[in-house]
Amino acid sequence: MPPVIYRPFRAPFAEKHRKRYAQLGALTIHRLTEDRVNAATVLALQALGWVLADDRRATRLLDLTGLTPDHLRDSLGTRATQRAVLDFLCSHEPDLLDAADALDVAPAQIAAARAELAR
Repeated sequence: MPPVIYRPFRAPFAEKHRKRYAQLGALTIHRLTEDRVNAATVLALQALGWVLADDRRATRLLDLTGLTPDHLRDSLGTRATQRAVLDFLCSHEPDLLDAADALDVAPAQIAAARAELAR
C-alpha cells in the first residue's frame, strides 16, 4: 500500500466551493448535532439494558424515577426517559462506574450523553 500523502489546504478549491459550503454549513452542524443525539440515545438504551439486567437495580430505577414498567416500555424512545436512565446512573457513582465498565465506555461519556439529551 502506498503511503498517504497529505496535501496542504488549497485556497482555489475553497473559493470555488465557498457558496456551496455556505449553503450546507447549517446542515452540517445540524447533522453533527443529530449524530451526537443518536449516539446519546444508543448509549442510554444500552445503559437501560444494563440496569434492567439486575432486578434490584431495576427496582431502584423504577422507584427513584417514578416510572412504571408500562410507562418505561411506552416511552423508551423519548429523550426524557433516556435522560432519566442516565440521570439514575450518574447520581450513584458505583452504578456509573460499573455501567461504564460493562458498556466499555468512559464514565464521562455517560455524563456527556446525559447532557446531550438534556439539550
